[in-house]
Amino acid sequence: MSTTIIWTIAIIALLGLVLAVVLYLVAERFKVVEDPRIDEVEKVMPGANCGGCGFAGCRAFADAAVKAPNLDNNYCPVGGNEVMKKVAAILGYEIKEKAPMVAVVRCNGSCEARPRINDYDGYASCRVKAALYSGDTGCSFGCLGCGDCVAACQFGAISMDPATGLPVVDQEKCTACGACAKACPKGIIELRPKGPRGMRMYVSCVNKEKGPAVKQACANACIGCGICQKTCQHEAVVVENNVAYIDPAKCKLCRECEAMCPTGAIHGVNFPKPLDKDAIKARIKERNAKAAEAAKAAAAAKAEEPKKEEA
Repeated sequence: MSTTIIWTIAIIALLGLVLAVVLYLVAERFKVVEDPRIDEVEKVMPGANCGGCGFAGCRAFADAAVKAPNLDNNYCPVGGNEVMKKVAAILGYEIKEKAPMVAVVRCNGSCEARPRINDYDGYASCRVKAALYSGDTGCSFGCLGCGDCVAACQFGAISMDPATGLPVVDQEKCTACGACAKACPKGIIELRPKGPRGMRMYVSCVNKEKGPAVKQACANACIGCGICQKTCQHEAVVVENNVAYIDPAKCKLCRECEAMCPTGAIHGVNFPKPLDKDAIKARIKERNAKAAEAAKAAAAAKAEEPKKEEA
């Protein structure tokens, strides 16, 4: 009896030893050695795990940053330049500072300007609403007003204005993570540079229909008239698919396009002084008059050239 017990214990002990050796060999064979810098980078990250960098979270971003040859394609919008400087210092890379960004709502279709033509009585979600039909107003491009962007924002930077029915971005809280832009099925939210001292210009409309139809649907919409494009001296405004767009890299913040827009679709924000449309229009008129005189003089001079040659 005792011999049987002894042999049983011995066999179990031997089997345990063999399995332990096998497990050790397997663990060594498939062991993943992780770069310790990943932990260091993760520690300096903001920990928002918002996905604004394009990765699943801060840990995934840290892993990608360590494995990348440089940081050109890796940027944390929440931490911004300060966090990226710390990451670069850990990895021994150089970092190019980027202009701070902010979410901009490109829809000016308030309840007053864009009246309802039907009532939606379904689940309160922009994505669901967009899948069912074009919307409860005459504009099929504008904000649906259910607040998917508000729910997507982890930083409390967006709220719905009950007076206009449109989302409002708090630029002090916005981290430009892009979650709101991804959540919007109509694509009316865009990440744009904050601009010097927060001043920036943008077209608050994405409606691509032609002027008469747009005007009928929303009083504040861009009608694609092209006046802004003709007015801009810096080639910052372009009209494509019946809607204007301002290139923030070219815009000089002169506000001439805003003053000339007949529907008020162009917005300038955070400027220290209110828009003086009359003064700007007078300036443009004077400039155009001088340009016309110069063109007339050039034409006259060109007409005189053959006469001088004949003489």
